[in-house]
Amino acid sequence: MKESLLRAKETMLREHLAKRGITNSRVLDAFRTVPREAFVPPSLIDLAYEDNPLDIGIGQTISQPYTVAFMTQLLDPQPDDTVLEVGTGSGYQAAILSRLCRKVYTIERFGELGKKAEKVLRQLGYDNVEVTVGDGSLGLPPEALANDGFDGVIVTAGAPNIPEPLVAQLKVGGRMVVPVGKGSQEMTKIIKTEEGVRKETFPGFRFVPLVGKFGFKD
Repeated sequence: MKESLLRAKETMLREHLAKRGITNSRVLDAFRTVPREAFVPPSLIDLAYEDNPLDIGIGQTISQPYTVAFMTQLLDPQPDDTVLEVGTGSGYQAAILSRLCRKVYTIERFGELGKKAEKVLRQLGYDNVEVTVGDGSLGLPPEALANDGFDGVIVTAGAPNIPEPLVAQLKVGGRMVVPVGKGSQEMTKIIKTEEGVRKETFPGFRFVPLVGKFGFKD
């Protein structure tokens, strides 16, 4: 890594993550390990560790590091977990999750982005990530069934409501983190229980819309 990128990464970890409440040491270690510059367009590499979203094409973005870290800390993935990500995008969030749990399934609506993310993930050796192209609002029923449900679901696009298929594919005790709302969103964490779901919200986020049967319509 170039010296300038290394300094920028350490500044990101210290100023944009740790000082803003990202205290989970496993999450911080994952951010230290994963090279964000590998997931941004070549022309934007020098901006890889600034705390800003960056354009990755097709009207999509890689979220700012703090937002990725905040969502990851809320999800609290454990080493033996199987996690579903909805909205692969650049692949950066999936790479972070791959350092924190046993298996990551990630689904991307745009085939071009999905293939590009899969290529980068393979090149970096993140072989516990499986990329699928499709309607993420529907989840991945066969994989959920095979695993008796997902331990965690993370949605990296703004949904109009909490997608019911994703709740159905959570294990009891499983967690979901999803931004909900049109325009600006409330980051919403749910925990599935035998009686239903417990919900906690955090306002002030902005994502591209989740498009699909249980998202916004095309």
